[in-house]
Amino acid sequence: MPPAYVKPYVKRQKNDTTDAEAICEAVTRPNMRFVPTKTVEQQSCLMLHRARHLFIRQQTAVINSIRAYLAEFGIVAPVGRRGVDQLLEVVADTADRRLPEVARACLAALGSQLRALKVQILEFDRRIVAWHRSSATSKRLDAIPGVGPALATALVASVADAKAFRSGRDFSAWVGLVPKQNSSGGKDKLGSISKQGDRYLRSLFTAGA
Repeated sequence: MPPAYVKPYVKRQKNDTTDAEAICEAVTRPNMRFVPTKTVEQQSCLMLHRARHLFIRQQTAVINSIRAYLAEFGIVAPVGRRGVDQLLEVVADTADRRLPEVARACLAALGSQLRALKVQILEFDRRIVAWHRSSATSKRLDAIPGVGPALATALVASVADAKAFRSGRDFSAWVGLVPKQNSSGGKDKLGSISKQGDRYLRSLFTAGA
């Protein structure tokens, strides 16, 4: 059971006894929703996506650090991949006296880390495509306009049982792509999207990856 659905049944301060009591109470509810068990293959594919996402965040952090450190010496470049390449060329140019040797050594280490991260991300992309080609369900999802191998494999890995959703709207609510509701007295009040689902999966839907 999702912890958020069990928490309302906790009557006192949190401890093992009250947690067990709340679980026993929640499990008897006729409308309680249970978390389906994923297969080993689904868990492996999710790990592949999570690791790739971690490396992408690290890559962004390294790029931002390189830009910030060089900006302290008055060295800037346009936004984008080409701009980063220009900055790394400045770091590699030992004849450029705008950088002290200590700073150049630190930035060179960051450049090496950035190149290693790019290699790892490309390897994760290759593995995701290979997993996609081995999954008939993923290939069927890929036929939908706006769905690519990344989103298709993430969907197959995240949804243990598609029959758990009664409709497409239920699935949209699970992902967090439906409006927030604050309705009362017969008046419907809708806000921005709820963002209550998987943030990574929702980002893939937005990007159409």
